[in-house]
Amino acid sequence: MPLHALKARPSAPVPALLVLEDGRTFRGESFGAKGETFGEAVFSTGMSGYQETLTDPSYHRQVVVMTAPHVGNTGMNDEDPESRQIWVAGYVVRDPSRVSSNWRAQRTLDDELAEQGVVGISGIDTRALTRHLRERGAMRVGISTLETDPEKLLAKVTASAEMSGANLSEAVSTPQSYVVPAIGTKRFTVAALDLGIKEMTPQRMAERGIEVHVLPATASIEDVLAVAPDGLFFSNGPGDPAATVGQVELLREALERGLPYFGICFGNQLFGRALGFGTFKLKYGHRGINQPVMDRTTRKVEVTAHNHGFAVDAPLDRDTETPYGLVSVSHVCLNDDVVEGLELRDPEGRLKSFSVQYHPEAAAGPHDAAYLFDRFSELMASSQAGTPAAPATTTTEEQA
Repeated sequence: MPLHALKARPSAPVPALLVLEDGRTFRGESFGAKGETFGEAVFSTGMSGYQETLTDPSYHRQVVVMTAPHVGNTGMNDEDPESRQIWVAGYVVRDPSRVSSNWRAQRTLDDELAEQGVVGISGIDTRALTRHLRERGAMRVGISTLETDPEKLLAKVTASAEMSGANLSEAVSTPQSYVVPAIGTKRFTVAALDLGIKEMTPQRMAERGIEVHVLPATASIEDVLAVAPDGLFFSNGPGDPAATVGQVELLREALERGLPYFGICFGNQLFGRALGFGTFKLKYGHRGINQPVMDRTTRKVEVTAHNHGFAVDAPLDRDTETPYGLVSVSHVCLNDDVVEGLELRDPEGRLKSFSVQYHPEAAAGPHDAAYLFDRFSELMASSQAGTPAAPATTTTEEQA
């Protein structure tokens, strides 16, 4: 059979049961591996990019509900994964594709989930489930092909771990450091702390002449300084930022040394904590590839990719004095005014460090925020020269 038309495994439907923490129950059919799984139920609004979602380490210990009704149309391949494995704890879809039709497809989504032991459920009303989570908030959930009694499965759900207070970044981080070389002429060296990094992130930096040293989540300030970096980067990742201590202390030590910093997603939350702000859990979070965000430094609105259940508690209407400089909220979500970015400046107004809550690496899409990697390059260049960072400008990539 040609690779562009892979049929799902023919088999008799196996009943599956989904029970939420508040007792809401859905019955469907098994999708992926057989067995039981537990995690935090969240929904993703992306209509494409499911392979990148599945392999995003930020989804560790979460059961992802896809709001798009048809999932699996393009199958799975070996080029698009964002990490070494599927990280979601479970997968919920309404209508899985019976045929994976794409010239790059190498296997079906159902087969890949089964191969990696990911328990899922299909054939349920994902619209009703999503509306329930929007009204009641993200909560624990269980999926089982073994248990048919909702009350018994509910007891297991309420006994499972909660996301609040969970420190998970070390579980998804690289065990050993590695280097992603610059493409073309090397301009800068960056120490990147892997808290659940997506492969496209160092790739975006490498495209701009940055040699990226990816370090484990347990790295010390000595490990960072050992690579003689021009900048420090903290990646996305799973868990509660309030439960993270070591990485916050590392970041504070780097800020004291004046090392330029750029953080994404979890890296934004830890930047906020290092600057003295608190974090809080969102009711149901932002997940998908269609979230509108305003860059307050340029007044441009970007359509962005999100995956976060926590946010930084920083004031939108004023700057904040910190031991490291003056902090302002640089980006804000236009749906709910959640903080989506922070900037740290010196008393003369020069940019020292910044972060965003969303995913400018655009895996999968959109590309509106790719300019932030250029901003990081400009920041490191100005730091080397001892001159103010260049003002925000519209890049060729933005115009495209």
